[in-house]
Amino acid sequence: MVLEDTPRPGDAREFDVPDALVEHASKFYATGGTPAVPRVAATVLLLRPAPDGFEVYVIRRAATMTFGGVYAFPGGGVDPSDSQVHLAWSGPEPDEWGVRLALPAESAQAVVCAAAREVFEEAGVLLAGPHPGTVVGDVSGDDWETARRALVGRETGFAGLLRDRGLALRSDLLAPWGRWITPEFEPRRFDTYFFVAVLPEGQRTRDVSGEADHTMWIRPADALARAEAGELAMLPPTMVTLREIAACPDLPAVLAAAAGRDACTAVTPTLQVYADGSVRFVLG
Repeated sequence: MVLEDTPRPGDAREFDVPDALVEHASKFYATGGTPAVPRVAATVLLLRPAPDGFEVYVIRRAATMTFGGVYAFPGGGVDPSDSQVHLAWSGPEPDEWGVRLALPAESAQAVVCAAAREVFEEAGVLLAGPHPGTVVGDVSGDDWETARRALVGRETGFAGLLRDRGLALRSDLLAPWGRWITPEFEPRRFDTYFFVAVLPEGQRTRDVSGEADHTMWIRPADALARAEAGELAMLPPTMVTLREIAACPDLPAVLAAAAGRDACTAVTPTLQVYADGSVRFVLG
């Protein structure tokens, strides 16, 4: 934590910090804690058109989960199976993604695969199709739910699920947006790549994840207003990303903005302590 003299009220790069988190961080620094190594992860902002722009899909993590009680986007850690070299693939190849994400091709494949896998596990949306330029339709039937549960239970891998269904991951349906690393004082840390994706036609989100206790579609501006009013709990990465996409008037504008984003330079929130005793998250 860094001592500063003067708070900067209204600064969009500063965020309130829950008291429990301040206490936890204080103990970490007081005892000379060693930062945990971040686990590589991926998260996806699912978007769909709305009469007045577009909406984003958010989930509230169950209280028993890491970062429980806060609203976020579907996502999770990269699994060893995500780097399988025989994954059926459609769209930019892993080496192209490697350039975009500043990662080796195998690591880039794992991140993109994790993004697609997690959005299927947590939202019931499958970014895959039988041929380039096509995408599978409704995946809400009982047979698909059985396959999703087997994936969540690690009874099968994502590559195997796609192979059994004659599908290929549609990497072109994902657009990289940013990268965030959990603060060093957290016991569980993630190095998370953020993506945006438009909900495929014919598919719908389903409240299927046991890691969430509430889900909803909401306009980014409305989500921000409710978060700032204290109605929705959100961490800085979620709020900042919502602000960024809220600046876009429609979905084509979001995808156009994604094409020019820096998706490989990580942002890590730090804590700053002010002379008046207040503590804020500050983005570097």
